[in-house]
Amino acid sequence: MRKVAAQFLFDFGSPNAYMCHRVLRDIEWRTGIRIEYVPILLGGLFKLTNNRSPAEAFADIPNKRAYDALEVQRFLAKHKLSSFRRNEFFPVNTLLIMRGAVAAQVLGCFDAYVEAVFSCMWEQSLNMADLDIARGALSAAGLDAEAILKATQDAGVKERLSSNTHDAFARGAFGSPTFFVGDELFFGKDRLREVEEEILKQKAG
Repeated sequence: MRKVAAQFLFDFGSPNAYMCHRVLRDIEWRTGIRIEYVPILLGGLFKLTNNRSPAEAFADIPNKRAYDALEVQRFLAKHKLSSFRRNEFFPVNTLLIMRGAVAAQVLGCFDAYVEAVFSCMWEQSLNMADLDIARGALSAAGLDAEAILKATQDAGVKERLSSNTHDAFARGAFGSPTFFVGDELFFGKDRLREVEEEILKQKAG
């Protein structure tokens, strides 16, 4: 069996990224492959690709918005994601918390940070762009909020997030959630089955 490189490029501001996060552990268990989480800045990627959020792009297409809402409900029901809540502050500027994700990698608390912030954004409906709210939420999750927030101002942390975002663009990404299995690109929560199939295909060699 071959070693497979699988990556999940994410921004906390995407509700679809949250939904994928809640499902990925099952895919890892079934495939035996650990999926690498790669923080990117969605706003930066949108600028690089001239892309827009679905809420903006389809604002004048009510049938499309209604169908997207239906697909969300189907996904939530299928995967029993009963804790999901729309964030009342959406869209949230995610620069702080995405830099925080890179800082958490440096500080060795990345997994706990990712779990806490996805919960804050899409289960607790917190405005994580607000520094004081973010500080309190991270502390409540048992994380060293002061260390993480201080590290978000580190030049190396800022550069890594920027580099991740530019690398994502160079590889063909245009939004979040994006997946790479080897060099194969997949976009969106509706491609999770294909992601899993590709992992198994590459694993079998």
